[in-house]
Amino acid sequence: MPVLHEPVHLSDLLKYEAPNLYSRDEVIVAAGQTLALGAVVGRVTATHEIVVLDPTANDGREAVAGVLIEAVVTARNERKRSVIVSRHALVFGGALVLPTTLTSEQTTAALAQLTALGIVVRQPPQVTAHVESVL
Repeated sequence: MPVLHEPVHLSDLLKYEAPNLYSRDEVIVAAGQTLALGAVVGRVTATHEIVVLDPTANDGREAVAGVLIEAVVTARNERKRSVIVSRHALVFGGALVLPTTLTSEQTTAALAQLTALGIVVRQPPQVTAHVESVL
């Protein structure tokens, strides 16, 4: 029997946001990006475009700008409008998408930057196996 995978939905990621769209910002996603819902993104200072977070860069993309609330794919020569959560929100850590190249220190720094923006990250609970013998 095949295994079915349910995609991540906005309700899986965003658990609270301020009223009247205060938590959201409309952004332009740079050309050549493939970003998933829940991607932690940076913003290029010169163009103000949203891109994949890159802590080793020095053009603005090394700082967290927010969390993307929809999947966006742009071709090499196109930019697209999208929306990020950039302040005063609660997100589920298990639904965040960080670059796989991040070290544990860089991941910790990215999560701290989200906290500094007012985006609280709730991590999934740690499951500890507790088995009692019933004999």
